[in-house]
Amino acid sequence: MCWEGTFKINELKTEVTNHLAMLEKRFELEGLKVVEIEKCKSDIKKMREEMASRNNRTTCPCKYSFLDNNRKLMPQRDVPAYPKYMLSQETIDALRKPTFDVWLWEPNEMLSCLEHMYHDLGLVKDFNINPITLKRWLLCIHDNYRDNPFHNFRHCFCVTQMMYCMISLCFLQEKFSQMDILVLMTAAICHDLDHPGYNNTYQINARTELAIRYNDISPLENHHCAVAFQIISQPECNIFSNVTTEDFKKIRQGIITLILATDMARHAEILDSFKEKMENFDYTNEEHMIYLKMILIKCCDISNEVRPMEVAEPWVDCLLEEYFMQSDREKSEGLPVAPFMDRDKVTKPTAQIGFIKFVLIPMFETVTKLFPMVEELMLQPLWESKNRYEELKKIDDAKKKAIYEEN
Repeated sequence: MCWEGTFKINELKTEVTNHLAMLEKRFELEGLKVVEIEKCKSDIKKMREEMASRNNRTTCPCKYSFLDNNRKLMPQRDVPAYPKYMLSQETIDALRKPTFDVWLWEPNEMLSCLEHMYHDLGLVKDFNINPITLKRWLLCIHDNYRDNPFHNFRHCFCVTQMMYCMISLCFLQEKFSQMDILVLMTAAICHDLDHPGYNNTYQINARTELAIRYNDISPLENHHCAVAFQIISQPECNIFSNVTTEDFKKIRQGIITLILATDMARHAEILDSFKEKMENFDYTNEEHMIYLKMILIKCCDISNEVRPMEVAEPWVDCLLEEYFMQSDREKSEGLPVAPFMDRDKVTKPTAQIGFIKFVLIPMFETVTKLFPMVEELMLQPLWESKNRYEELKKIDDAKKKAIYEEN
């Protein structure tokens, strides 16, 4: 823990708060000239942003700080405060489908759904997971997702629910061992732990603590893995406490491999390797199965457009909000800005068309060759979504053209 940094930040916080109060009082009481008013407004805005930025950081004064060893590694509330909702049969059935509406549920209800999945898949029984430890672990997972617009606990739930759906839809328990199913589900739950809301490109360009720690190699994904196993290292949250040392090594390696595979910088490499295996896919070949698991978690991680339009579209707004938050910060810090994240250049249709067309559809088409049942429930909605965004783009283009001609 950076105690010196803590004191410096507290002193700076007091100084900033006092300066802010003085500016606001002056602004309120004095008849300032227009130029001074604008300067004053600008100063107030900058100070508020700085305060907000500092409040979101841990005590270490680095640009982006790690989860402290003692921070949130135990749930902030213990199990009795986390009621187990009695899921209706309707909800239980809906959980197995990509049409499940993830916006209708409160955090405790999502926790109960996740708990149900582990019981339903036989993981609690087969790995002798203490049910109370499972609850406590899920609480701790929840507490270690940040309140980002997109990379938050609801996104974690979405990805895991889609994994559960694919396990059911593709009869994966007939193809994989129970250990593989445990790895798939647990990696999905942990895959974005403590995500700061700024992507790897930002981490590397801004030379953050994370980028330095992991030598610019998938800094976020490495961090998600590290936090996942920091949580597991707490006896009260260790859902793997009853597996053998050898099995734990396999589970740990499996989870790390899958979380690292969610780095989109590796997308082409992973998909191309999987396509090579697909020419003669062998369920008894360990390497083939590892790549299938990597593709499955990748599909689930970016599967929002598979869902019905009314469920999928709000996620686009959330993602763009997070993108704009990053690009605004990059502009203010003089860092490169990706065009697809720039609020002055991107629209919802332009953001989605290329992504659906060149990333999602090719990946799901490849999976469909192994699991034909995916086509109707997952690939078809992607085609429909692409068509809908292309129509929206035409409308946007027509509006722009009309405005241009008027002027």
